[in-house]
Amino acid sequence: MANHLRFVGRTVMVQNGNVEAAYGVLNRILAQDGVADAVRRSRYYEKPTRARRRRAFEACRRVYCAEMARRIAFLARTARQDPWPGC
Repeated sequence: MANHLRFVGRTVMVQNGNVEAAYGVLNRILAQDGVADAVRRSRYYEKPTRARRRRAFEACRRVYCAEMARRIAFLARTARQDPWPGC
């Protein structure tokens, strides 16, 4: 179990008895994985139409964010040729 990737990715070590910092790191990891949102969502019933709209919105947001990340990486690349040599 300890060698499982998701388990290792969510393991937080407490250093020098600083539990607050470790708790903050764990909360950040769980927020990135979406665990807190899933628990909050499952607390109450979600109508099927609202669930479909939410899933569609999340899918659109994933596509948009991926496209913007691709464009930003394209513009921010370092090893590119000068588009107007000699100017």
